[in-house]
Amino acid sequence: MPTASAFNGSLETGVRAVFVLHAHFPRAVDLNRLTAMDYLVVRTSVLDGPADLHPPTPIMSPVTQVRRKSVQSAVALMMSRGLVEQVVDESGILFQAGDNAEFFVTALQTPYLRQLYERAEWLAGYFQDYNDSGLNVVYGASDTGKSYIVEAIDFMLGGKGPLPDIPQANGYDRVLLAIAFDDGSETTLLRSMAGGRFQAFEGLHTSIPDAEGSPLGEIHNERDETNLSSFLLSKIGLAGKRIKKNATDETQALSFRNIARLAIVNEEEIIQKRSPLSDGNYTANTANTSVFTMLLTGVDETALLSRKSTSAEDQKRLAQIDLLDQLIADAQKRITTISGSRDELSGQEERLTRAMDNRAEQLAFTEEKFKAISSRRRAIIQKLEITNDRYTEIATLLDRFNLLRDHYVSDYERLLGIREAGSFFSVLQQEVCPTCGASPDHHDPTAVCHGDVAVTVAAAEAEMQKIESRQSELTTTIAALNAEAQSIRKSLPNMRNSLSELSIEIETVVSPDLRRQRATYKELADKGANVREALGLFSNLNDLTSRKANLERQNERGAGDATSNNRLTNTVVAPFAERVESVLRQWGFPAVEQVHFDTTAKDLVVSGKARTSYGKGLRAITQSAFTISLMQYCADNDLPHPGIVVLDSPLLSYREPDSAEDDLSDTNLNGNFYRYLLGLESDRQAIIVENMDPPSDVELGNRVVHFSGMADEGRFGLFPL
Repeated sequence: MPTASAFNGSLETGVRAVFVLHAHFPRAVDLNRLTAMDYLVVRTSVLDGPADLHPPTPIMSPVTQVRRKSVQSAVALMMSRGLVEQVVDESGILFQAGDNAEFFVTALQTPYLRQLYERAEWLAGYFQDYNDSGLNVVYGASDTGKSYIVEAIDFMLGGKGPLPDIPQANGYDRVLLAIAFDDGSETTLLRSMAGGRFQAFEGLHTSIPDAEGSPLGEIHNERDETNLSSFLLSKIGLAGKRIKKNATDETQALSFRNIARLAIVNEEEIIQKRSPLSDGNYTANTANTSVFTMLLTGVDETALLSRKSTSAEDQKRLAQIDLLDQLIADAQKRITTISGSRDELSGQEERLTRAMDNRAEQLAFTEEKFKAISSRRRAIIQKLEITNDRYTEIATLLDRFNLLRDHYVSDYERLLGIREAGSFFSVLQQEVCPTCGASPDHHDPTAVCHGDVAVTVAAAEAEMQKIESRQSELTTTIAALNAEAQSIRKSLPNMRNSLSELSIEIETVVSPDLRRQRATYKELADKGANVREALGLFSNLNDLTSRKANLERQNERGAGDATSNNRLTNTVVAPFAERVESVLRQWGFPAVEQVHFDTTAKDLVVSGKARTSYGKGLRAITQSAFTISLMQYCADNDLPHPGIVVLDSPLLSYREPDSAEDDLSDTNLNGNFYRYLLGLESDRQAIIVENMDPPSDVELGNRVVHFSGMADEGRFGLFPL
């Protein structure tokens, strides 16, 4: 007897597609968008919409390729009855509700299908003004994957792998990043979560394409352009550029990673007390400054000639002397805080050693006594753990069985809908079999096709009978588990009372004495460590001083001139600083008088105060202003820039201010911040990751995604996708 899948087969999936396309009419959508909506129409809570039409599933597959093929087959079936039409235009192949869709959708009246209708209408409204450019905001609870998004974007733009290993990412092994460039081209990058090389595919893809992509290396290589960095640099007009490497004017090839750090700012970097140009690596400061200068001027360092410097041996000695000077100064500063001479410290060390030996004997005796009493308590704890484990196991089983019961109810309702949809589907005039391609007059009625609706309806009837039988068995099982749980609940109090009595005995008899002895021993040990550290400082200072003197004798010629060319002048940075000032004023930053860029500190000075002198909340705001202003300045002056910024926690002042001065909770800066970003030109994009809700008076529409952190409320987090 022919069989077919009732659930998520061509008929049920096709019905969902018809409802979605009917709600979107006259708009047409492509297969990728329709595939996504096939999922979203039954999981509307991930968009903060109505409750999900289907109960939650414990395991959701991250692979969308199977769903896409199912939707493709289902659409073909619906096209055979005029329920879906194919539209071809300059944007590609799209699908639209057909002539019979209105009759079909309004005729179906089972409760499940009417709920499907409501969710399809809601989904169409949600995506009514959807666009893929401008501002994107992700906000919500902690530990839901918001910062993981920032890390993943950086990773897919050439950052080192692997991505952080978090439990929520289990089952996922690759990442897709789709990019639309200003030249109109579109590329999707694919990379293993472990890192390594990339594959590039033409077009924007939400699932892994079947075709083989073009390989791109993960490391920049100026002699071989088949790497991600060279590819991205060519797209933003910076291919083949060079930047200054060090103070002697040596140059190196520009890598996209040199630029990415000025566009992607994670939650740690956004509050750092250092220049936005610095990544914490002193040796990279020259290169970082050179990149910033190039972005502001559009001119790289190709013409720069390296200057002859002192010999390598001289440079090495000079560097060692500088380091020794720092270490000597630090040691001298620490010695000034020590009380007592070197001889006094030696005597104190001997006395402390004897005292610690005496305390160690007393402590050992008390600990043995504690272990003996504790062993009795452990036996009860083990028994209690076994009982609790069983109780937890029963609770878990009951949760699963209750979820299974919900699935039975939902599945039964779906099957009723499938049966009704199949009945109406059969009365519609058939055009061509979507599976075998035969016309109605020549179609073999005995042939088994996935599009055979009669077989699907029969399968639905059979499934309904199975569900009725299984529901009865499930009810019996749940009752038995509830009885066992009740028995365990009665036994737990006695076990807990016994455990409590032993715990009180330990805490009142043994533990206080043990804690006192341990504290005394630790105090002696800490004092001993401090004394030994102080003695070590004296020895270390003598050694450092001797080594420095020896190097100075060897380096009689002295160090050469290390003055370097510097193109980051006040003339260059002044227009950029004015842009930052304008942005801060538009955001309503407190008491902005003037902003200028200190070319020595390589950082902003806001109203006469160095940016790094502000609290971490205002540092986050000013770092954000720097990053966004750089994108705006470059774009407005036709200078190269990636055209995107990614900021993690820019509005920290509203959540964790350092002080009253750092607290912006009573201001409207957050609203002004989002309103400003809503006005970005279409060739620029800002992705904002925040813990706090966006202000209610700013209409962000579908540009915002909320991670609730709760399984039963909206979208939990980044995972599952």
